[in-house]
Amino acid sequence: MQASPVWIYVIGFLAQAFFSARLLYQWIVTEKARKILSPPAFWILSIFGSYLLFVYGVLRDDFAIILGQVISYYIYLWNLGVKGIWKKIAMPFRFLLLITPVAATLFLLRDIPAFTATFFQNRHVPFWLLLFGSAGQILFTFRFIYQWICSRQQHESVLPVGFWVISLLGSATIIAYGIFRLDPVLIIGQLFGFVVYVRNIMIGCAIGKKVAA
Repeated sequence: MQASPVWIYVIGFLAQAFFSARLLYQWIVTEKARKILSPPAFWILSIFGSYLLFVYGVLRDDFAIILGQVISYYIYLWNLGVKGIWKKIAMPFRFLLLITPVAATLFLLRDIPAFTATFFQNRHVPFWLLLFGSAGQILFTFRFIYQWICSRQQHESVLPVGFWVISLLGSATIIAYGIFRLDPVLIIGQLFGFVVYVRNIMIGCAIGKKVAA
């Protein structure tokens, strides 16, 4: 696999730092409340992390990373809207947040042959590995689609137990992909989440048992 400049890894680790911070904060408030919460800070930190990880994916020529971020990014924004934060953001910044992923994607697609050669015919990333990594990212991203569906049904931003179960499965797949890619950003970034995912599943299941009783 190809080596990347240190500064590229710095961007990736900074992105993962935002993602880890969101999980840590969510974990803390959940433990205090003894129930699974969806705090506004979780979604704000998600936006910062997604922004940087998208850039990291482009710099690493990694379509699997890019694919995962594009889908979940707008669900983060939707949750900010439900939390009442979106309208508090100045209009220019809202426009910037909305347009950036689209603009970046269009920029990448400006030369279809070059895009295909870079992301799908990359000698550093075998096609089978690209499929495996993309499947992991799709699974990991599906947790936010699931979260969005549940939140719409309940008319509020929630993080159901199923969200954490899917997170655990997707994270395991991404770690395996990261090992094949020799990507420390993916490996280290996902390991921290394991603890939080398991703990939220435990809390959610305990609450479910009390309700059932």
